[in-house]
Amino acid sequence: MLSRRQFLGVAAAGAGAMLVSPHIAFAHVATERRFVFVIQRGAADGLNIVVPYAEPAYATLRGALAIDTSNAPRLDGTFALHPALAQVAKMYADREALFVHAVASPYRDRSHFDGQNVLETGGTSPYQVKDGWLNRLAAQLPATRETAIAFAPTVPMALRGAAAVTSYAPSALPQAPDDLLMRVSQLYEQDAQLRPLWESAMAARGLAGDAGARQDPASLGKLAASFLSRDDGPRIAMIETGGWDTHSAQNARLANQLKALDTMLAALRDGMGPSWSKTTVLVATEFGRTAAANGTGGTDHGTGSVAMLLGGSVEGGRVIADWPGLAPHQLYEARDLKPTASLDALIAGAASESLGLDAQRTAAALFGRTVAARPVSGVVRA
Repeated sequence: MLSRRQFLGVAAAGAGAMLVSPHIAFAHVATERRFVFVIQRGAADGLNIVVPYAEPAYATLRGALAIDTSNAPRLDGTFALHPALAQVAKMYADREALFVHAVASPYRDRSHFDGQNVLETGGTSPYQVKDGWLNRLAAQLPATRETAIAFAPTVPMALRGAAAVTSYAPSALPQAPDDLLMRVSQLYEQDAQLRPLWESAMAARGLAGDAGARQDPASLGKLAASFLSRDDGPRIAMIETGGWDTHSAQNARLANQLKALDTMLAALRDGMGPSWSKTTVLVATEFGRTAAANGTGGTDHGTGSVAMLLGGSVEGGRVIADWPGLAPHQLYEARDLKPTASLDALIAGAASESLGLDAQRTAAALFGRTVAARPVSGVVRA
């Protein structure tokens, strides 16, 4: 026999609120501006995403993995964009995208789990901080309705914290009849513990509308937009992407990953409609990959990488880089792209400018310390 909690989960599943896979997390806040964090889990290779084609050592270090930039969009006299990012290139041409190269969090070892924890919590070392910077960001603004909503079996670390969290993901199960939903609502009407959970599930179902149950990149972007573009929808979101750990056969795998990311971002842009002009999307990874190719057609865990800012509110059309070079003496620990930019400073600056917050106060709230470099400024239009 099903317990009441089990039955609630099954009924909510039929209602379209069953958690399927970790993809998106949302926060409701009182603002017309939107901020989206896209995490690239697995350590994305910044050197082959935003390619330093003018760097003399690049082709030597990468060998067969070096990106042929003859068909790649040139961003400036130093960098080109991977050809798979065709829609991102259009955003760049429209001055709606910028890139920050040679960037990293404070983490300097090469464990995915530890690196992602530092990135998501805003700490200086793994598991030092118990909540996430995105949750703390949501707390900086007046909350409306549920503070946060996560599309995941578990809430991503970046969104865990004091702010209340509900969850939603599309279900492939048939839609539950309205009569069943009404009866379940009546069943839990007097249940102090389960009634709020059921109401959250129903609210999320209503927000999702007819976004559908597919989990491909285009559908994922459309689904995120269907929430974010609503007047009564969330204003802070997190989207998880995986598969960036390219130790072997990197060129084909990275191209597929970037094409999927490009498709998802384009669907998000197109689905936002007029709200895109008030949207900022930050794309970042836990660390980069080695400057030199390995013996299996890939790259290994590294340090510096690239971050992207996209959106109608972004002061785009540029690459921000204090380029360290790729000569042997210029590499971090003689193997990695050396970080010269702080990811924490970028997050603090982009988040505060995106949501109209004070940059220094935001940095202190998100990272619990003085950011080594001042929060990056001038990346989002007022």
